[in-house]
Amino acid sequence: MKIEIKGTNVKLNKALKDFVERKINGLAKFLNILEKDSGQKKPLSEAKVEIGKTTRHHRKGPFYRAECQIDVPGKKRLRAESQSEDLRVAIARVKDKLQDQLKRYKGKIISQHRRGKGVTRFKP
Repeated sequence: MKIEIKGTNVKLNKALKDFVERKINGLAKFLNILEKDSGQKKPLSEAKVEIGKTTRHHRKGPFYRAECQIDVPGKKRLRAESQSEDLRVAIARVKDKLQDQLKRYKGKIISQHRRGKGVTRFKP
């Protein structure tokens, strides 16, 4: 899975990038998103993650924000957004929301495949 990370009003350091990549790459197990293309693995999905502060002047409240959009085959886009007082908590909530969406999406694709409504890239 290809991941693009953007920081808004927050400094992206190596530890934060690794945390985001670890969380979002954990979603790849819910989809068989790799296809062999002439002996090489080619990613079929792309994740765009935006993290940061909503404003620069607030000191209290849920002002950290995380948003992720995943383009998957067969569907245009899965999207989740969360706000929290801690940036890592917001990222974890986004991951949980996307995990639920991916489970529903995968179940839908598998049931369509079993009913014979088309060929998909996913193994039942």
